[in-house]
Amino acid sequence: MSMFCYQCQEAAGGTGCRVKGVCGKTDEVAGLQDLLLFVVKGIAVWLDKGRQKGQAIDLKAGRFMTTAIFTTITNANFDEAAIIARIKEALQVREDCKLRVSGGSAGCGCQAVLAECAVWTADSDAQIRAKAGSVGVLTTPNEDIRSLRELIVYGLKGVAAYANHAADLGAEDPAIYGQMVDALVATVKDLGVDELVAMVMKTGGNAVAALALLDKANTGRYGDPEITKVNLGVRKNPGILVSGHDLRDLEDLLEETKGTGVDVYTHSEMLPAHYYPKFKKYDNFVGNYGSSWWHQGADFESFNGPILMTTNCIIPVKGAYLNRLFTTGAAGYPGAGHIGERPADGRKDFSAVIKLARSCPAPKEIETGELVGGFAHNQVLALADKVVAAVKSGAIKRFIVMAGCDGRNKDRQYFTDVAAALPKDAVILTAGCAKYRYNKLKLGDINGIPRVLDAGQCNDSYSLAVIALKLKEAFGLDDINKLPISYDIAWYEQKAVAVLLALLFLGVKNIRLGPTLPAFLSPNVAKVLVEKFNIKPITTPEVDVPAMMAGV
Repeated sequence: MSMFCYQCQEAAGGTGCRVKGVCGKTDEVAGLQDLLLFVVKGIAVWLDKGRQKGQAIDLKAGRFMTTAIFTTITNANFDEAAIIARIKEALQVREDCKLRVSGGSAGCGCQAVLAECAVWTADSDAQIRAKAGSVGVLTTPNEDIRSLRELIVYGLKGVAAYANHAADLGAEDPAIYGQMVDALVATVKDLGVDELVAMVMKTGGNAVAALALLDKANTGRYGDPEITKVNLGVRKNPGILVSGHDLRDLEDLLEETKGTGVDVYTHSEMLPAHYYPKFKKYDNFVGNYGSSWWHQGADFESFNGPILMTTNCIIPVKGAYLNRLFTTGAAGYPGAGHIGERPADGRKDFSAVIKLARSCPAPKEIETGELVGGFAHNQVLALADKVVAAVKSGAIKRFIVMAGCDGRNKDRQYFTDVAAALPKDAVILTAGCAKYRYNKLKLGDINGIPRVLDAGQCNDSYSLAVIALKLKEAFGLDDINKLPISYDIAWYEQKAVAVLLALLFLGVKNIRLGPTLPAFLSPNVAKVLVEKFNIKPITTPEVDVPAMMAGV
């Protein structure tokens, strides 16, 4: 095979992509991403060795690890040249970390075949390309060890994404970087199943820490999300469409478009930016355009103006809008413009995006109306008395957490059908782009409480956990699993894996997961998760809805 990747829900045949990624990445890009991870593991080895000598984790190296790992997440970066440049930077960061450790070899207790990550080097693009493809997933022959190592790595990809966003806002926690080092080193040591399972749970704890850090950074800078009606129509001005997840990038763009006559719209996971009070001061911040990430082919073409991808969720680009596509941060696509890094205490330079926008026609209107969101933990807790009263009176019988990802597979219609089939005394708690499967349904409310409570982006799944923990206190319960809450989670990529591990770390059980169970879970590892946490696959709405309402 020319590649092997099974990190996302669309893994070919439910087992893995072997020729070209279903996501659109080539075998060359897949190999380069594997190599970038390989070198990052080498950085972790040297950071760990330095720590053993009493050295603190280098924050610059920690930040770089989050960016590099984020670059390998599904649908983030398809640009070979950009990934090669990142590998070269990783090699230099690794050497800097190595120099901080006085003398010695790379001896770290790692398996010989993988300890090479601490010493391998390259002097040219050709050497990098020659190495790519030889250090991937299948270098671990034992299926169960491989499964656990990859579960850790994929959880770390989500942790890295969230920690990266927090760092953009000036929020860092050295302990998060330290656990990332522990986890990466664990994947190159000769550890057994029990030790790796323990590291999986520690990674879940680190996901909780990263999500909490990002939540604090977002609310500290932009205010607590509040109930907001978001416009779905368009105006007559030229526009810029912003997708992805990075709020700091959006802030920079809004500052630079003030007074230019250019409107700014959100797409997909950027929708929840409208819920933050600080963004409401921009009169050119118009509304949301289109739907979830996989609709971008149609959405981006009809938008007419430039599109800024701040993070992952890029699909293979149609030529019709490639000349209007810009990426930034960890994202990249061959042929698209790329906005460079933010200078210290400054803003990214979006002048090229704004200049192009002013030469483009206004967006084509594809729908009208409004969406309501902003039900993050602070807002819901402000309604806690009303919510508790509705539960105690029987007006609300069950909360169904339907957070996570959207995707192209037809079987994701299941989540729309579940939302429509839920009885009128059930409330959906959601976060992430999974919401687009049902957030435009007319599901009504219960005593003024909307039946779809949208907490925000995928990282705002943390809000749902906080809400559950606070409700546990309000009802005087000793176990989060005794709440009238069921979990019906849609997953697609690795940030959803991090959220899942966070829920497991918090003790949540009886999670339904779909549309399929991860291909990277070996039968034995899947059995462990089923036995310990009662994770189960989704079936049909006819079967699952009555079971969830009954709490089973």
